[in-house]
Amino acid sequence: MHLGLRLLFGFFAITGLAVFVLLRVALVELDPAVREATESVLVDAAHLLAEQAGAELAAMPPGGTLAAGALADSLKRYRAREVDAPIFAVRKRSLDFGLYVTDASGRVVLAEAPPGGAAVLGADYSRWRDVARTLRGEYGARVSRLDPADPNSTVIYVAAPVRHKGRTVGVLTVARSGAALQRSIDEARERVMVAAGWLLGTALALGVAVTLWTVHSVRRLRRYALGARVGVATPVPRLPGELGELAHAMAAMRERLEGRDHLEQSMRALTHELKTPLTAIAGAAELLRDPLTAPDREAFAGQIAEQVARLQSLVEQLLELSKLESPRPPGPLAPVAPLRLMQSLVGEHAARLRQRCLAVQWVARDARTVDADEPRLRMALSNLLVNAIDFAPAGSTLELAVATVGERLRVSVRDHGPGVPSALRAHLGERFYSTARPDGRRGSGLGLAIARQVALRHGGELAFDDASPGLRATLALPLHPRP
Repeated sequence: MHLGLRLLFGFFAITGLAVFVLLRVALVELDPAVREATESVLVDAAHLLAEQAGAELAAMPPGGTLAAGALADSLKRYRAREVDAPIFAVRKRSLDFGLYVTDASGRVVLAEAPPGGAAVLGADYSRWRDVARTLRGEYGARVSRLDPADPNSTVIYVAAPVRHKGRTVGVLTVARSGAALQRSIDEARERVMVAAGWLLGTALALGVAVTLWTVHSVRRLRRYALGARVGVATPVPRLPGELGELAHAMAAMRERLEGRDHLEQSMRALTHELKTPLTAIAGAAELLRDPLTAPDREAFAGQIAEQVARLQSLVEQLLELSKLESPRPPGPLAPVAPLRLMQSLVGEHAARLRQRCLAVQWVARDARTVDADEPRLRMALSNLLVNAIDFAPAGSTLELAVATVGERLRVSVRDHGPGVPSALRAHLGERFYSTARPDGRRGSGLGLAIARQVALRHGGELAFDDASPGLRATLALPLHPRP
């Protein structure tokens, strides 16, 4: 099962269970809670009216009734009242309060029953639960059905003793129709069900949104991991919370693995580069142990010195490249004119240019400056010039140009040599990657790698283009802002 389906199913199960428990508790507790509140009000009303009926009941002659008394008149006026009371979501338009009074023997002396109720003057209620318990000094109440087959025909009766001068002279019972009470309960249940439906729907919608967001974040993290596995450079996804921490942890792990792979490749390439000069040194040293003529000894000693110089240059270039590839910020930058540096480098390599019978042609000379670390920029430009000299055919021309294109100053060096196939040009600038020179020699590839790192450290780039014939290397750097 997919992660999204698992999350969604789990959220639905938890939300549904929570709503079910909430509904069950609400619906089960709603009926007794409403009836408890109603009965509490009836108790208060019964005791209040019992106090008003005390003197009148005590003054009633034996066998008489209260049908013509003050309490009966108040009840008739109460029944004639019109009411329209909006109580929250319920609109009350009828008065459902009823009342009857019995004397000390349980005989009904006043009857004003609730709508649908029944109470008969002169009837003996001494055995009814509300009257009997109240006359015994206990709490008296009962719930009776007007129609035994109809559960909605219930009437709630709550009694209170009628006392006069400390003596119980009768019982006053107040009644309320259960039908009206049941309507209130049903309406409350309906509101609870509607609210529960909205709650469930909202919770499920939020669950779907959270699930989609989580799955989307996990999929972004998965795409990043898959890209790292196949070596595709992708930015670290910006994710919140633990997923973001996991993404950064994966990025750190990826950097360590790439660094290890890079180190392994570099070590293999370095071993290959060291093998040739070490073999030459070992062979020359072995031959020097034998009796040799002075010229042969001088030749083998010169060969050792040449290979040692090659090893020394290789080590120095590796140290410089490692400094450039480190995450430390570059050294102090200052305005530098690449044109001045190139002119100076042409002068330094004049002897080598004459030896190869190479001419130098300036295509463009732009004296604008860039913010750069001058020693390292000089090293990068020198490597480009030396690389062009090595690949240029004897008697050909090197084309140099320093020109502004957009917001960058471009320094280009072009030779008229064999060039580099397009499939291989993308690898130029990688450490230990080189192509064979016209004389068959192969360099270490560190010179162009240093030039590329210098360009990157200065916010620029190093590009190689087919010049047909030859190759054009271009170092582009951001211009120094004008004052």
